[in-house]
Parts: sequence; C-alpha cells; structure tokens
Amino acid sequence: MRLRFVNPNTSAAMTETVRAAAASVAPPNVTVEAVTSPRGPAAIQGPEDGEAAVPGLLESIAAGAADEVDAFVIACFDDTGLDAARAATDRPVIGIGQAAFHLAMLGGGRFSVVTTLAVSVPVIEANLARYALDGACCRVRASGVPVLELERDRAGATERVSREIARAVAEDGCRAVVLGCAGMAPLVRPMTARHGLLVVDGVIAATGLAAALVAAARAE
Repeated sequence: MRLRFVNPNTSAAMTETVRAAAASVAPPNVTVEAVTSPRGPAAIQGPEDGEAAVPGLLESIAAGAADEVDAFVIACFDDTGLDAARAATDRPVIGIGQAAFHLAMLGGGRFSVVTTLAVSVPVIEANLARYALDGACCRVRASGVPVLELERDRAGATERVSREIARAVAEDGCRAVVLGCAGMAPLVRPMTARHGLLVVDGVIAATGLAAALVAAARAE
C-alpha cells in the first residue's frame, strides 16, 4: 500500500519532517512517500497563501494518480485544497486537520488546537464548522510561531508551543490538544510527556486513517 503525502508549500525541509513522522508510525505493509508542491508559497499562513497553493497541490495529486498511489494526504493543517483534490481523483484524500480532529475526539473528547499564527485561526475554525466538529473544540489558539520557524529554530518554537499548550490545559477544560501545523509533528512525544494529556498530530493521525480507508475499500 502506498500513501503519498503532498506538502502544498514549497519547503523541502517541511516535506522531510512530514515523511519521517509518517514513516515512524506506518504499518509494515504501508510505504510512505512525500512530495513537495512544484509551485506556491514557502509557507501557508492564512487564506491567501492557501489559495495560492492549490494549483501546485493539484499538479501533485494528478502526478500521484498517474503513478497509481493508493491514497493521498494533504500535509497542511488548513486542509488546503481538500475539496478540489478529492474532486480530482478517485483515490482517498485526507487532510491532516480533519484527521487530527477525529482522532482527538476518539481519544480524549473535547480538545483545543494550538496552531502557528493568529491568521490561521479563522481558517481552522471555519474547517471545524464545515466538518460539524466545532462543538467538540474548546478553542483554537495561536502560539505566535511562524510555520518556517519550526524548522529554523526548533528549540525556541518548541518552548513557545509548549507555553500555549499549558494555557490551553489551564484555561480551556480540554482533554486533548491538537498540534495545528504539519511541522509540529516531532513535538508529539515531548509535549505528551510534558503536559500529561493526549497530544495529537495530524500527520500521524492521517497515516493510520488513510491506511484504514484503503483497506476498507479493498474489502468491499
């Protein structure tokens, strides 16, 4: 089974972060692939960046369909271009945001989201409402960490994300925290250990869910 993660921004370092996180949890029968969008913004921070990323994303989806991969995962927490990508292929397509929300609900119940910049908060809130999951989310919080800072200054970004998780735990009444950026995938284990509750990453969540979707389709 081949799962292809498509990073809709043009950061190759982010793509490798995503690939490594997914490969670390993939079942033995699953091959994880990851590709970087051929064109678009270097980071997706807000709706304008999301719109600019869609053409490159769809090129990558078309290339993967021609290569006969079994499922796609859009490796942006905003679920950039999700509907357009699903319309462009008959293979399963999952967004890491939607995957993370569902896993958080299954594992913890009500959850808060800790994302990067404030400009991303309305996009994530709109997605939650569109998926009819807004009632399960206590709050969407911005850590103030730019997307690419997660690669350039991992230690500093980790501390800022951790502080926002601590606020969510103290103020929101959440039972789980969702990390709201693909670049936060390496933070799952340290944040779980530090804060003592379920911390969910969308890359890891989508790996299992995409494999399950493919297996279910093959069983029909």
